[in-house]
Amino acid sequence: MATNMSDQLVITPQVLLKAYACGIFPMAESAEDPNLFWIEPEHRGVLPLETFHIPKRLRRTVRQDVFDVRVDTSFPQILNGCAEPQADREKTWINSEIRRLYGALFDMGHCHTVEVWREGRLVGGLYGVSLGAAFFGESMFARERDASKVALVHLVARLLTGGYTLLDTQFVTGHLAQFGTREVPKARYDGMLEAALQHHADFLALPDAIAGREALSAIDAHLPPCDV
Repeated sequence: MATNMSDQLVITPQVLLKAYACGIFPMAESAEDPNLFWIEPEHRGVLPLETFHIPKRLRRTVRQDVFDVRVDTSFPQILNGCAEPQADREKTWINSEIRRLYGALFDMGHCHTVEVWREGRLVGGLYGVSLGAAFFGESMFARERDASKVALVHLVARLLTGGYTLLDTQFVTGHLAQFGTREVPKARYDGMLEAALQHHADFLALPDAIAGREALSAIDAHLPPCDV
């Protein structure tokens, strides 16, 4: 379900946070379209943190520290990367309003980035919104193989360590399904969201930059032995 915002007043970061708390998020038709519309899916993508699955080859890549991973140091660059054409999409929904709103949330401490670097060059990453014990993944990108996957592994390590209970992916894609992402009906999602908002989580419970082994250890400490 989508509701157009073109005739409404300017959206504030506070209104945006309230929308997330109600299970709603904004999108735009394209980077050139100045308008936004609210999205409230009947089925929501959720990645259960307690059953997060890491493919063996990716686990080796993370452990070998092929990339340097940091958080919250280059928000504009991450947004630019997420706005680039990708293999599964030719145009972006990240317009000037999205940049303004999420930049404000970043300044407020409600938006975070996971950045993947190689030899001083940003090669992938993701960003999302933190509210209570819920993290709403917004977008990710990769300029090198596995870069966005490594970002996701490091994100989950932070969420598990910081006490998050919900990782909302909005939709289910083939890229996300390999990690255990599944679709849940709106009524169930609403209950999961309400429960998550009753608690406080800390995105920065881990240091700003950690090695791959540390990320894997943080994840393995919270998962059943059969998932290791």
